[in-house]
Order: sequence, then C-alpha cells, then structure tokens
Amino acid sequence: MDASTLTDRIIHFAAAKDLSAAIESWRAWLRAERRASDHTVDAYSRDLSAFLTFITQHIGDDPDVAALASLKPADFRAYLAQRNTLGIARSSVARGMSTLRNFFKYLERENVLHNPAVNTVKTPKLPKSVPKALREDDALDAIRAIGETHNEPWLGARDTALMLLLYGCGLRIGEALSLTCGDIPKGDTLRVMGKGRKERIVPVLSVVREAITEYRRLCPFSADKDAPLFVGARGKALNPGVVQRQVRHVRALLGLDESATPHALRHSFATHLLSKGGDLRTIQELLGHASLSTTQRYTAVDAAQLTSVYAKTHPRAKK
Repeated sequence: MDASTLTDRIIHFAAAKDLSAAIESWRAWLRAERRASDHTVDAYSRDLSAFLTFITQHIGDDPDVAALASLKPADFRAYLAQRNTLGIARSSVARGMSTLRNFFKYLERENVLHNPAVNTVKTPKLPKSVPKALREDDALDAIRAIGETHNEPWLGARDTALMLLLYGCGLRIGEALSLTCGDIPKGDTLRVMGKGRKERIVPVLSVVREAITEYRRLCPFSADKDAPLFVGARGKALNPGVVQRQVRHVRALLGLDESATPHALRHSFATHLLSKGGDLRTIQELLGHASLSTTQRYTAVDAAQLTSVYAKTHPRAKK
C-alpha cells in the first residue's frame, strides 16, 4: 500500500459528492503540480478535514460546493474561535488557515467556486522564533555519545554517520533517511533531494564520508544501489522515530536542553557557518531554502549569541 492510499484510508472528509471530487482533484494537484510530499499532502488534508467537520456541525449537513461558496467571514471566524477553544496551537491554526486559502484559491482557479471571504479573515499572529542551535562542543559531544549507546558496533556507527551527516551537511532528517546506497558520496559532494523534490548539491567533509563508509562496512544488510542507506536493526529503512528516541536518550545523558533534536543539528550547521563568516546566500543554497528570508532567521541567532557573550564578558555589562 502506498502512502497516498494510506492517507485516503485514514482521513475522512465530511463532504457531499461534488465537493469530494473537488478535494481529490486538489490533492492530486498538490502532488503533481506543487510536487508536495505525501507528508505535506497528509498535513493539508487533515487541516481541511478539521474545517469540513466544523462546517458540517455549523450548517447541520455535509457541505457541498454551493455551501462553501456561500460561507461568510463570520463562518471562518467561528471556525477559528472553535480551534482556539479546543486549545489548538496558534501555529497549527495559522497553518490550517493557509491550507484553506490554498484550497479555495485552487477551486477558484478551476472555476469550481468563488468565495473571497476566506481572504478577509486574519491569521493569528505568531511570535517570532529563531532556530535553536546547539553550541559547537555540545553538538560534537552528542555525535560522539550517540555512537556509544548501542551494544552492536554497526548500529553505533550508523547513528554516528547519520548525526555527522545532519551536522556536517545541514540535511533534514527526512532527506538523510531517503538516501540510498547509490547516493553514498564517493567524492566531495552529495546530491540531495529536498522539499518540493528539488535537488541540491552539498559539500561533504571527509569525516562525514569516512563515517558513512565505516558504517556500511559494518552493516550486515544489503548495500545494493537502491537499498536504503540507513537501516534499522531488521534491515528495513530506518524510522525517524528511532533516531529521535536515540537523540532524546543522548540529550538526557549529556544534560542538554529539550531543543536538542535531530533538526537542531541542521540549525547548528547553519548557525556555526554564519558565525565563522559564511554568507547568507551560500547558506541558503546549502540548506535548500526557497526564500532568503527563511535563512535570515539565523542572523537573529548569531546576534543573540553575540549579545549573550557580551553580557557575560564585557566589564561594563556586569553589575
């Protein structure tokens, strides 16, 4: 069973026949035209399902295309109020409204319906956050420690190689776990398939390449070109939940903050490059960010670190 079929089985849409057809067309468009991953389609689908469930209760029947076309700004605000009452995180509410705008915009483009009301409702403002990077010594300590948490040498080598790949190349955990044995770098670069199925080339440090080579040398499972590079104890593709559990264990051992996650190593990669003089455009390319504004968040991290150092060390900063 593929991921899209699994999504169809899990997510229920409270919708009349004509609206159901429009939903399936929208999801197919997300996959084909927007090149959205199954994970993204799944998240958008859940957002839409939650909205349609509310609308069903709101109007007393499964909504059809005409019902969505007749919704007023007050209806969307009522939905936001309900989400707030349920204690849904503001970030999730904001994403849900973004999903609805995407869905309604698609329906308008396909001449299914026109309803500008969704665009008149303000999305909840989110507090500005900055990526939470590890200190350089904490990142290196975590990488060393994770290799010592297994009795099986090959599993320790696997986790070390994976952590070095996240920190040394700035990969997302999903990008690293999607690599196959055919992707093992033989030179100084690695081809990565990122979000939106966009490829990018990242440089590979020799220590990262050597760690991957050592892991594959010890790994007892197939090294066929199409086999997953990182595998679990039974030889299947490694589950990200296993990696997250291992990092939580290391976090507890080293007394690190809860923000120390696999993704924090990617943040650390960018933050440490910036602190050593890396320019934003280069870091943007290495991370695979579509927008420079996303990468610019790391300047706030660097500024915060500088302020912290200043406050701790400058004689006039001390009380």
